[in-house]
Amino acid sequence: MISVHELDKYFVREGERFVAVDKVSFAVSPGEVYGLLGPNGAGKTTTIRMILGLLQPDHGFAEVGGYRTSEHPNEVKRRVGFVSALSGMYQWLTGRETLEFFCKVYGLGLTQAKQRIDYVVQLLRLDTFVDQRCGILSTGQKQRVNLARALVHDPPVLLLDEPTLGLDVVASQTVFKYIMAVKQMNKAVILCTHRLEQAETICDRFGLMHQGKMAHEGSLQELCQKTGQRSLVEMFLRMIETSRTEAVS
Repeated sequence: MISVHELDKYFVREGERFVAVDKVSFAVSPGEVYGLLGPNGAGKTTTIRMILGLLQPDHGFAEVGGYRTSEHPNEVKRRVGFVSALSGMYQWLTGRETLEFFCKVYGLGLTQAKQRIDYVVQLLRLDTFVDQRCGILSTGQKQRVNLARALVHDPPVLLLDEPTLGLDVVASQTVFKYIMAVKQMNKAVILCTHRLEQAETICDRFGLMHQGKMAHEGSLQELCQKTGQRSLVEMFLRMIETSRTEAVS
């Protein structure tokens, strides 16, 4: 459902060429949660933006449902639900009006839109605040509306970029329950998060990025065998320690 093939992306900063993503490849199947993980600056968000078609790669390509993002960006966007920590809200719209707006954007008819809105309201338990203006909602409530917005058009693919950033424990658990629910719907999910303990329990496979490269890929068991570490936290600390040592030497 999602195919990424040797993606490259570089930027120029103060006249110097900076490689953000370096020949990254991976695939995600329906019903699979893929943890695209790494420290800040690893290239995760840049990779997500190239999958969405918001950034053009300098080399390589990404496909969603057989559509290449560089050639059919609108077809890709129809098939993707995207949630990030920085998703903006229309402050003067209610949660329901926000969902109705996005239903229109995605071309859903009135009957289908009502059915989908009723479904996501029930799934995410929005009923107590869905008719309040988004500007007065709490951070957790806003993010639940964002999660509903990403799912309202029933996309086969979900891209979640730090969806729990700034949320408390209870709100974060709502996000992870949401991910488990959409996995059961046979959707392909890419999750970027720094909550590594939760990622260990929810993701089927992982791609560990560091300094723009795909350092390791596989299931948790496979990664533990490859790295000799017992957890994702240990793997991250080891990667960072190794890169610092190499930089000094």
